[in-house]
Amino acid sequence: MNRAQIEAFFATLKAANPHPKTELEYTSNFELLAAVLLSAQATDVGVNKATRKLYPVANTPQQILDLGLEGLESHIKTIGLYHSKAKHLMAACRILVDQHGGEVPGNREALEALPGVGRKTANVVLNVAFGQPTMAVDTHIFRLGNRTGLAKGKTPLAVEMKLMKRIPAEYAVDAHHWLILHGRYVCQARKPLCYQCAVADCCDFKPKTKAPA
Repeated sequence: MNRAQIEAFFATLKAANPHPKTELEYTSNFELLAAVLLSAQATDVGVNKATRKLYPVANTPQQILDLGLEGLESHIKTIGLYHSKAKHLMAACRILVDQHGGEVPGNREALEALPGVGRKTANVVLNVAFGQPTMAVDTHIFRLGNRTGLAKGKTPLAVEMKLMKRIPAEYAVDAHHWLILHGRYVCQARKPLCYQCAVADCCDFKPKTKAPA
């Protein structure tokens, strides 16, 4: 994709969805952090179902600690890998309470020092909670970057770095939401819905999939 195609690509996505948001449900920075931590290898729908039960009971680091490991596990056991995620979240809460006054830090180094928080999770929190122009490369964005020609790379980090260079500044804050949603609902893994795609003309993918007869 050339510069003109990239501009048209994001202008079109913005026109269709001017204020994109994460599909994870949260009401505070900590709820967001916990939800993103729990979402690894799980769907947003599945995480939301669990947190709707968890957050009314415990939605601060101290309340999660007071709940205890078994109590936390009982609320998130419907999520895949819940044993390890519960341990990571408990350990992260301890650090938040002891080192950050119970608040979610707004810098990458402190976030990535939390158990269970890698670069992708930190990028989501920095973007959604703090409005920073980061790019959380999940499977959807990795696929989209390579398939469309927007940002080809062999690793998520390579795709992230290329996206951050190629996306115009005016779209940088919201770009990761547009790409995730587009990958989730239109440019799907097994068979992209090119015949429904508003940005198909900007995309390098060939041959385009045709509408079913």
